[in-house]
Amino acid sequence: MSIGLLEISAVLGGFVLLVWGADKFVLGAAGTARSLGVAPLIIGLVVVGFGTSAPEMLVSGLAAYEGNPGLGVGNALGSNITNIGLVLGLTALFTPLTVHSETLKREFPVLFIVTALVFVLFYNGYFGFWDGVILLFGLLVFVIWMVRLAMTSRKSDPLAKEAEEELPEEIALPKAIFWLVAGLLILLLGARLVVWGAVEIAHAFGISDLVIGLTIVAIGTSLPELAASIIGARRGEHDLVIGNIIGSNLFNSLGVLGLPALLQPAVLDENVLFRDYSVMVALTIFLYFMARGLHGEFGKVTRVEGGVLVLVYTGYLAALYVMSV
Repeated sequence: MSIGLLEISAVLGGFVLLVWGADKFVLGAAGTARSLGVAPLIIGLVVVGFGTSAPEMLVSGLAAYEGNPGLGVGNALGSNITNIGLVLGLTALFTPLTVHSETLKREFPVLFIVTALVFVLFYNGYFGFWDGVILLFGLLVFVIWMVRLAMTSRKSDPLAKEAEEELPEEIALPKAIFWLVAGLLILLLGARLVVWGAVEIAHAFGISDLVIGLTIVAIGTSLPELAASIIGARRGEHDLVIGNIIGSNLFNSLGVLGLPALLQPAVLDENVLFRDYSVMVALTIFLYFMARGLHGEFGKVTRVEGGVLVLVYTGYLAALYVMSV
Protein backbone atom coordinates (compact mmCIF):
# COMPACT_ATOMS: atom_id res chain seq x y z
CA MET A 1 0.00 0.00 0.00
CA SER A 2 1.41 3.40 -0.94
CA ILE A 3 0.83 6.67 0.81
CA GLY A 4 -0.89 9.38 -1.22
CA LEU A 5 -1.34 13.11 -1.14
CA LEU A 6 -4.85 12.65 0.25
CA GLU A 7 -3.63 11.03 3.50
CA ILE A 8 -0.92 13.64 4.06
CA SER A 9 -3.38 16.45 3.32
CA ALA A 10 -5.87 14.95 5.76
CA VAL A 11 -3.33 14.97 8.59
CA LEU A 12 -2.04 18.47 7.85
CA GLY A 13 -5.53 19.86 7.33
CA GLY A 14 -6.69 18.13 10.49
CA PHE A 15 -3.91 19.78 12.50
CA VAL A 16 -4.92 23.20 11.14
CA LEU A 17 -8.54 22.58 12.13
CA LEU A 18 -7.48 21.34 15.58
CA VAL A 19 -5.46 24.49 16.24
CA TRP A 20 -8.20 26.79 14.95
CA GLY A 21 -10.96 24.83 16.65
CA ALA A 22 -9.13 24.80 19.99
CA ASP A 23 -8.65 28.58 19.81
CA LYS A 24 -12.34 29.20 19.11
CA PHE A 25 -13.43 26.60 21.67
CA VAL A 26 -11.34 28.29 24.36
CA LEU A 27 -12.71 31.69 23.31
CA GLY A 28 -16.27 30.41 23.58
CA ALA A 29 -15.72 28.49 26.82
CA ALA A 30 -13.97 31.42 28.50
CA GLY A 31 -16.64 33.86 27.30
CA THR A 32 -19.45 31.61 28.52
CA ALA A 33 -17.76 31.12 31.89
CA ARG A 34 -17.28 34.88 32.24
CA SER A 35 -20.97 35.49 31.52
CA LEU A 36 -21.89 32.95 34.19
CA GLY A 37 -19.78 34.80 36.76
CA VAL A 38 -16.85 32.37 36.99
CA ALA A 39 -13.75 33.96 38.53
CA PRO A 40 -11.07 35.00 35.97
CA LEU A 41 -8.35 32.92 37.63
CA ILE A 42 -10.51 29.78 37.50
CA ILE A 43 -11.11 30.45 33.80
CA GLY A 44 -7.38 30.94 33.23
CA LEU A 45 -6.21 27.83 35.09
CA VAL A 46 -9.07 25.39 34.49
CA VAL A 47 -11.29 26.35 31.54
CA VAL A 48 -8.45 27.43 29.25
CA GLY A 49 -6.31 24.47 30.36
CA PHE A 50 -9.08 22.02 29.54
CA GLY A 51 -9.73 23.71 26.20
CA THR A 52 -6.10 23.54 25.08
CA SER A 53 -6.08 19.79 25.82
CA ALA A 54 -9.28 19.22 23.84
CA PRO A 55 -7.46 18.32 20.56
CA GLU A 56 -5.53 15.49 22.20
CA MET A 57 -8.63 14.18 24.00
CA LEU A 58 -10.76 14.15 20.85
CA VAL A 59 -8.04 12.53 18.72
CA SER A 60 -7.42 9.79 21.30
CA GLY A 61 -11.11 9.20 21.97
CA LEU A 62 -12.00 9.02 18.27
CA ALA A 63 -9.04 6.75 17.52
CA ALA A 64 -10.10 4.31 20.24
CA TYR A 65 -13.76 4.45 19.16
CA GLU A 66 -12.72 3.48 15.63
CA GLY A 67 -10.66 0.53 16.87
CA ASN A 68 -7.19 2.08 17.12
CA PRO A 69 -6.53 2.41 20.88
CA GLY A 70 -2.77 2.25 20.31
CA LEU A 71 -2.90 5.60 18.54
CA GLY A 72 -4.74 7.10 21.51
CA VAL A 73 -2.27 5.72 24.05
CA GLY A 74 0.65 6.85 21.88
CA ASN A 75 -0.86 10.33 21.54
CA ALA A 76 -1.14 10.72 25.33
CA LEU A 77 2.37 9.50 26.17
CA GLY A 78 3.90 11.13 23.09
CA SER A 79 2.31 14.49 23.91
CA ASN A 80 3.77 14.38 27.43
CA ILE A 81 7.22 13.54 26.07
CA THR A 82 6.91 16.21 23.36
CA ASN A 83 5.75 18.86 25.85
CA ILE A 84 8.89 18.49 27.95
CA GLY A 85 11.48 17.44 25.38
CA LEU A 86 10.49 19.60 22.42
CA VAL A 87 8.20 22.38 23.68
CA LEU A 88 10.06 23.22 26.90
CA GLY A 89 13.45 22.48 25.32
CA LEU A 90 12.98 24.81 22.35
CA THR A 91 11.37 27.48 24.55
CA ALA A 92 14.35 27.48 26.93
CA LEU A 93 16.73 27.69 23.97
CA PHE A 94 14.95 30.88 22.87
CA THR A 95 14.49 32.33 26.38
CA PRO A 96 15.89 30.86 29.64
CA LEU A 97 13.07 30.43 32.15
CA THR A 98 12.84 31.44 35.81
CA VAL A 99 10.11 29.81 37.91
CA HIS A 100 9.04 30.94 41.37
CA SER A 101 5.31 30.29 41.57
CA GLU A 102 3.93 28.71 44.74
CA THR A 103 1.21 27.11 42.62
CA LEU A 104 3.80 25.12 40.69
CA LYS A 105 5.30 23.80 43.91
CA ARG A 106 1.91 22.25 44.67
CA GLU A 107 1.37 20.90 41.15
CA PHE A 108 4.61 18.89 40.94
CA PRO A 109 3.60 16.35 43.65
CA VAL A 110 0.28 15.84 41.87
CA LEU A 111 2.11 15.20 38.60
CA PHE A 112 4.29 12.55 40.29
CA ILE A 113 1.26 10.88 41.90
CA VAL A 114 -0.57 10.69 38.57
CA THR A 115 2.56 9.40 36.81
CA ALA A 116 2.86 6.64 39.43
CA LEU A 117 -0.83 5.80 39.00
CA VAL A 118 -0.31 5.34 35.26
CA PHE A 119 2.52 2.87 36.00
CA VAL A 120 0.25 0.82 38.28
CA LEU A 121 -2.46 0.66 35.60
CA PHE A 122 0.04 -0.19 32.85
CA TYR A 123 1.91 -2.86 34.81
CA ASN A 124 -0.28 -5.87 33.97
CA GLY A 125 -0.09 -5.08 30.25
CA TYR A 126 -3.87 -4.70 29.88
CA PHE A 127 -5.51 -1.31 29.65
CA GLY A 128 -9.21 -1.76 30.19
CA PHE A 129 -12.52 -0.13 31.04
CA TRP A 130 -11.92 0.25 34.78
CA ASP A 131 -8.48 1.71 34.15
CA GLY A 132 -10.22 4.39 32.09
CA VAL A 133 -12.80 4.97 34.82
CA ILE A 134 -10.02 5.45 37.40
CA LEU A 135 -8.15 7.93 35.21
CA LEU A 136 -11.25 9.95 34.27
CA PHE A 137 -12.32 10.04 37.92
CA GLY A 138 -8.82 11.30 38.67
CA LEU A 139 -9.36 14.01 36.04
CA LEU A 140 -12.53 15.10 37.81
CA VAL A 141 -10.69 15.25 41.16
CA PHE A 142 -7.86 17.20 39.52
CA VAL A 143 -10.27 19.78 38.05
CA ILE A 144 -11.98 20.24 41.43
CA TRP A 145 -8.55 20.64 43.06
CA MET A 146 -7.55 23.21 40.45
CA VAL A 147 -10.70 25.21 41.14
CA ARG A 148 -9.95 25.22 44.87
CA LEU A 149 -6.33 26.11 44.13
CA ALA A 150 -7.41 29.03 41.96
CA MET A 151 -9.79 30.26 44.67
CA THR A 152 -7.13 30.15 47.38
CA SER A 153 -4.13 31.37 45.34
CA ARG A 154 -2.75 34.68 46.45
CA LYS A 155 -2.92 37.56 44.01
CA SER A 156 0.84 37.95 44.42
CA ASP A 157 1.41 34.52 42.87
CA PRO A 158 3.05 35.18 39.46
CA LEU A 159 1.16 32.29 37.85
CA ALA A 160 -2.16 33.76 38.99
CA LYS A 161 -1.41 37.17 37.47
CA GLU A 162 -0.03 35.70 34.23
CA ALA A 163 -3.04 33.37 33.81
CA GLU A 164 -5.49 36.24 34.18
CA GLU A 165 -3.53 38.44 31.76
CA GLU A 166 -3.68 35.72 29.07
CA LEU A 167 -7.47 35.31 29.15
CA PRO A 168 -9.26 35.63 25.79
CA GLU A 169 -11.15 38.83 25.04
CA GLU A 170 -14.55 39.40 26.61
CA ILE A 171 -17.45 38.66 24.27
CA ALA A 172 -21.25 38.64 24.54
CA LEU A 173 -22.92 35.42 25.71
CA PRO A 174 -24.63 34.55 22.37
CA LYS A 175 -21.32 34.95 20.52
CA ALA A 176 -19.54 32.93 23.21
CA ILE A 177 -22.02 30.06 22.91
CA PHE A 178 -21.72 30.17 19.10
CA TRP A 179 -17.93 29.82 19.23
CA LEU A 180 -18.16 27.16 21.95
CA VAL A 181 -20.33 24.97 19.73
CA ALA A 182 -18.55 25.88 16.47
CA GLY A 183 -15.14 25.27 18.05
CA LEU A 184 -16.21 21.83 19.24
CA LEU A 185 -17.51 20.89 15.79
CA ILE A 186 -14.29 22.10 14.15
CA LEU A 187 -12.29 20.07 16.69
CA LEU A 188 -14.32 16.96 15.89
CA LEU A 189 -13.76 17.39 12.16
CA GLY A 190 -10.03 18.00 12.67
CA ALA A 191 -9.72 14.95 14.92
CA ARG A 192 -11.52 12.79 12.35
CA LEU A 193 -9.15 13.88 9.57
CA VAL A 194 -6.04 13.36 11.73
CA VAL A 195 -7.08 9.88 12.88
CA TRP A 196 -8.00 8.69 9.39
CA GLY A 197 -4.84 10.10 7.79
CA ALA A 198 -2.56 8.86 10.58
CA VAL A 199 -3.95 5.32 10.46
CA GLU A 200 -3.58 5.20 6.67
CA ILE A 201 0.03 6.44 6.92
CA ALA A 202 0.79 3.84 9.60
CA HIS A 203 -0.57 1.05 7.42
CA ALA A 204 1.29 2.34 4.35
CA PHE A 205 4.65 2.25 6.14
CA GLY A 206 3.89 -0.93 8.04
CA ILE A 207 4.37 0.64 11.47
CA SER A 208 2.09 0.51 14.48
CA ASP A 209 -0.63 2.97 15.40
CA LEU A 210 1.26 3.41 18.69
CA VAL A 211 4.35 4.81 16.96
CA ILE A 212 2.27 7.14 14.78
CA GLY A 213 0.55 8.40 17.93
CA LEU A 214 3.90 8.90 19.67
CA THR A 215 5.37 10.88 16.77
CA ILE A 216 3.28 12.53 14.04
CA VAL A 217 0.08 12.93 16.05
CA ALA A 218 1.81 13.94 19.29
CA ILE A 219 3.96 16.56 17.57
CA GLY A 220 1.04 17.94 15.58
CA THR A 221 -1.26 18.30 18.60
CA SER A 222 1.59 19.88 20.61
CA LEU A 223 2.35 22.64 18.08
CA PRO A 224 -0.10 25.11 19.70
CA GLU A 225 1.65 24.61 23.06
CA LEU A 226 5.02 25.24 21.38
CA ALA A 227 3.88 28.52 19.84
CA ALA A 228 2.15 29.65 23.04
CA SER A 229 5.19 28.74 25.18
CA ILE A 230 7.68 30.65 23.03
CA ILE A 231 5.41 33.71 22.92
CA GLY A 232 4.76 33.48 26.66
CA ALA A 233 8.47 33.20 27.44
CA ARG A 234 9.20 36.26 25.28
CA ARG A 235 6.60 38.18 27.28
CA GLY A 236 8.23 37.15 30.55
CA GLU A 237 5.39 34.80 31.57
CA HIS A 238 7.79 32.06 32.67
CA ASP A 239 5.58 30.60 35.41
CA LEU A 240 2.70 30.28 32.96
CA VAL A 241 4.91 28.42 30.46
CA ILE A 242 5.94 25.78 33.02
CA GLY A 243 2.43 25.71 34.49
CA ASN A 244 0.88 25.04 31.07
CA ILE A 245 3.28 22.14 30.46
CA ILE A 246 2.59 20.56 33.86
CA GLY A 247 -1.16 21.10 33.46
CA SER A 248 -1.16 19.73 29.92
CA ASN A 249 0.72 16.60 31.02
CA LEU A 250 -1.73 16.06 33.85
CA PHE A 251 -4.69 16.40 31.47
CA ASN A 252 -2.96 14.01 29.03
CA SER A 253 -2.22 11.37 31.67
CA LEU A 254 -5.75 11.46 33.07
CA GLY A 255 -8.11 12.47 30.26
CA VAL A 256 -6.30 11.73 26.99
CA LEU A 257 -5.07 8.37 28.32
CA GLY A 258 -8.32 7.53 30.08
CA LEU A 259 -10.60 7.83 27.04
CA PRO A 260 -8.98 5.06 24.93
CA ALA A 261 -9.15 2.63 27.86
CA LEU A 262 -12.79 3.48 28.50
CA LEU A 263 -13.87 3.18 24.87
CA GLN A 264 -11.65 0.36 23.56
CA PRO A 265 -9.83 -1.86 26.10
CA ALA A 266 -6.65 -3.34 24.68
CA VAL A 267 -3.48 -5.28 25.42
CA LEU A 268 -0.59 -2.84 25.58
CA ASP A 269 2.49 -3.15 23.42
CA GLU A 270 5.34 -4.21 25.72
CA ASN A 271 7.34 -1.16 24.56
CA VAL A 272 4.77 1.19 26.10
CA LEU A 273 5.94 0.55 29.67
CA PHE A 274 9.65 -0.12 29.20
CA ARG A 275 10.37 2.44 26.47
CA ASP A 276 7.78 5.19 26.20
CA TYR A 277 6.61 5.40 29.80
CA SER A 278 10.22 5.24 31.03
CA VAL A 279 11.22 8.17 28.80
CA MET A 280 8.22 10.15 30.04
CA VAL A 281 9.19 9.51 33.67
CA ALA A 282 12.84 10.43 33.08
CA LEU A 283 11.87 13.73 31.44
CA THR A 284 9.36 14.48 34.21
CA ILE A 285 12.03 13.95 36.88
CA PHE A 286 14.47 16.13 34.92
CA LEU A 287 11.79 18.83 34.68
CA TYR A 288 11.32 18.70 38.46
CA PHE A 289 15.01 19.13 39.21
CA MET A 290 15.29 21.97 36.71
CA ALA A 291 12.32 23.74 38.27
CA ARG A 292 13.79 23.18 41.73
CA GLY A 293 17.11 24.55 40.52
CA LEU A 294 20.11 22.45 39.54
CA HIS A 295 22.30 25.43 40.44
CA GLY A 296 21.21 25.93 44.04
CA GLU A 297 18.29 28.29 43.51
CA PHE A 298 14.65 27.57 42.76
CA GLY A 299 13.41 27.84 39.23
CA LYS A 300 16.04 27.97 36.50
CA VAL A 301 15.74 26.35 33.08
CA THR A 302 18.83 27.45 31.17
CA ARG A 303 19.65 27.28 27.49
CA VAL A 304 22.03 24.38 28.18
CA GLU A 305 19.27 22.42 29.89
CA GLY A 306 16.90 23.28 27.04
CA GLY A 307 19.47 21.94 24.59
CA VAL A 308 19.76 18.72 26.60
CA LEU A 309 15.97 18.27 26.47
CA VAL A 310 15.91 18.73 22.69
CA LEU A 311 18.80 16.26 22.26
CA VAL A 312 17.06 13.68 24.44
CA TYR A 313 13.85 14.12 22.46
CA THR A 314 15.70 13.81 19.14
CA GLY A 315 17.42 10.66 20.38
CA TYR A 316 14.05 9.23 21.42
CA LEU A 317 12.62 9.83 17.95
CA ALA A 318 15.69 8.22 16.38
CA ALA A 319 15.25 5.17 18.63
CA LEU A 320 11.59 4.90 17.62
CA TYR A 321 12.58 5.02 13.96
CA VAL A 322 15.24 2.33 14.33
CA MET A 323 12.94 0.03 16.32
CA SER A 324 10.10 0.53 13.82
CA VAL A 325 12.28 -0.22 10.81
